[in-house]
Amino acid sequence: MKLAQVRLLVADFPRCYRFYRDVLALKPQFEAEDGPYAKFTADGGAAGVALQDRAQMSQVLGELAVEPTGYRSLVVLRIDELDRYCEQITARGAVLVHGPSPMTDHMRVAHLKDPAGNLVELQEWLVQPG
Repeated sequence: MKLAQVRLLVADFPRCYRFYRDVLALKPQFEAEDGPYAKFTADGGAAGVALQDRAQMSQVLGELAVEPTGYRSLVVLRIDELDRYCEQITARGAVLVHGPSPMTDHMRVAHLKDPAGNLVELQEWLVQPG
């Protein structure tokens, strides 16, 4: 078994699409700003984050119509130069809610929210994990 992606259910698909593409600078596999689905990859393309229009999935499952309250997901992106990346994304409109700051002796992090309220963690490993 292989993990294919982590998919976020979002109510404002175009806004979230532009956030992941334009602010975080992830690469969409194909242009689909109006949805209902898109998958993004970071440099190297190994893992992906996907967006799914919440209303469409609600029709498929017969539930999920209401926006959830509180955090239900955390997208984690590994960044080589956290401070520089945070400067770039804040210049493109991102608002950091925390950091950059140390999380452990081995890692620094920053946190922000996407337009749907999903929490995004940016990680910079100071020591390569084993």
